[in-house]
Amino acid sequence: VDSYDVTVEEDLGEIQLIKIEKRKYWYHDDWYLKYVTVKTPLGDYLEFPCYRWITDEKEVVLRDGRAKLPRDDKTQILKQHRRKELENRQKTYRWKEWHPGFPLSIDAHSHSELPRDIQFDNEKGIDFVLNYSKAMENLYINRFMHMFQSSWSDFADFEKIFVRISNTISEYVMQHWKEDFMFGYQFLNGCNPVLIRRCTEIPKKLPVTMDMVECSLERNLTLEEEVKQGNIFIVDYELLDGVDANKTDPCTIQYLAAPICLLYKNLENKIVPIAIQLGQKPGPENPIFLPSDATYDWLLAKIWVRSSDFHIHQTVTHLLRTHLVSEVFSIAMFRQLPAVHPLFKLLVPHMRFTIAINTKAREQLICECGLFDKANATGGGGHVQMVQKAMKDLTYSSLCFPEEIKAKGMDSKEDIPYYYYRDDGIKVWEAIKSFAEDVIHIYYESDEVVCEDVELQAFVKDIYMYGMRGVKASGFPKMIKTREKLAEYLTVIIFTTSAQHAAVNFGQYDWCSWIPNAPPTMRCPPPTEKGTVTIEHIVESLPDRGRSCWHLGAVWALSQFQDNELFLGMYPDEHFVEKPVKEAMAKFRKNLDEIVSTITERNKNKKLPYYYLSPDRIPNSVAV
Repeated sequence: VDSYDVTVEEDLGEIQLIKIEKRKYWYHDDWYLKYVTVKTPLGDYLEFPCYRWITDEKEVVLRDGRAKLPRDDKTQILKQHRRKELENRQKTYRWKEWHPGFPLSIDAHSHSELPRDIQFDNEKGIDFVLNYSKAMENLYINRFMHMFQSSWSDFADFEKIFVRISNTISEYVMQHWKEDFMFGYQFLNGCNPVLIRRCTEIPKKLPVTMDMVECSLERNLTLEEEVKQGNIFIVDYELLDGVDANKTDPCTIQYLAAPICLLYKNLENKIVPIAIQLGQKPGPENPIFLPSDATYDWLLAKIWVRSSDFHIHQTVTHLLRTHLVSEVFSIAMFRQLPAVHPLFKLLVPHMRFTIAINTKAREQLICECGLFDKANATGGGGHVQMVQKAMKDLTYSSLCFPEEIKAKGMDSKEDIPYYYYRDDGIKVWEAIKSFAEDVIHIYYESDEVVCEDVELQAFVKDIYMYGMRGVKASGFPKMIKTREKLAEYLTVIIFTTSAQHAAVNFGQYDWCSWIPNAPPTMRCPPPTEKGTVTIEHIVESLPDRGRSCWHLGAVWALSQFQDNELFLGMYPDEHFVEKPVKEAMAKFRKNLDEIVSTITERNKNKKLPYYYLSPDRIPNSVAV
């Protein structure tokens, strides 16, 4: 990092813009310029933030760091600069449909085609093939890869590739994964804590009777009464019904199921499973499995649910609802908000590397014949069908964290005391919202100013039209008319790109590294009758050695933070220069620090701490 001083003798008058150009000197060399500081003859300092790569011999024109709305620009030169910047950006950041029905993504086939400003500093660092192979080397599991198709001999055999990191969640999972309490707990605080909902009536497609579940109920009430009292919960994997299983490897037939799982809050306030049906259509070949069944019948039914949960988690909760949605926010921001706009300055740290990581994933991970096909039953096109089906549930209100929790009937702390994902998520949501409100009140003195901000309205419209494909039912606003609505909208964006992604990404090694707890594929079809399942059959159903190794490499690589990770509220790049915003940022950090302390205190002496939504573990953006 170098700093350069340039002294100018003559009086330049009031400085409106600074032009920077880089001349080719011997060889082509990119230059990353952070900022220019001008000291005037009167001793005032003006900051001109850049934070961009200067790559060719074009000039870059900078404005000073004070944030301005379109209405604040009075002179022609500033208006023109603003318009030109957006025209150039719209040529550079183009929308493209990757698959029919998907949110649109960036128009680039590979990471190297992206604008230099949004590329990773070091492309090797995010090479999935390299990282997964490196992970397998680090985990010392590549010695099993030559036995790709062969089964493990028993559950204990999985320990050969299980890396013991003592006293961690993953080890606890390995020891307790067969227990009903552990199965139920993951719906609240595992890496996919978004599916469980309170059951208000038992669906007709799940014909559970009182006789079946009587021995699981503890309050001397009928099943109907338990439902009325709010003690019954349900998770339905209907989305997987009809999705094609992976056929890319003719040597291994792979299977999917679409189970329905009924859960019960017992007298200890723990959530435990009481009935599992592995298909959507009831009938003699689709029995309802119960805790009172033979041990291996019940265990295999739970394994099928865990495998289905893994598929929904990877493709819907993680890929669609954090990665692809964040990319939409990112592209719209670059296309419609100039660097001088306060909302660009607010959002840009939360978009860091998102377009780059998604482009890399389309290049290597989730493309045809990509890494995803190697170990996942939804590879080979199933994941594409899943995203297309899940688009109908991708609504604006479902991205408003408190609203979504309430819609699922999961909002009562008294009723459901151990739902840490909810408790921590609401605290972080409130902190982000309060910060967004503070920034909005600095620049928008009234609702009228919000309505008049043409750049903001274009940004919102881009997200609705291209991200949500103009679907009215998505509930995404086409325009924003009040400061209150704007605060909520910005909170949705910042929360999704930071907290929501952290909650569903960084627990993957903890919860998915013990393969029987999260099988990425199943090699035998779901059982159609009771009383026939043996331990041998379960091991035959679980992933073979090769797929287990790929899976382990993947969940390890995905759970790592970046080398120089920036966590929520860390804004080292000074896009904002004004004192009121700096004060708002300091207040935001103080609020986040308090949340960290509360979470740390709660987690003390817990065998299963919940820390994914602790702000010191929430990266600012989706970058892995």
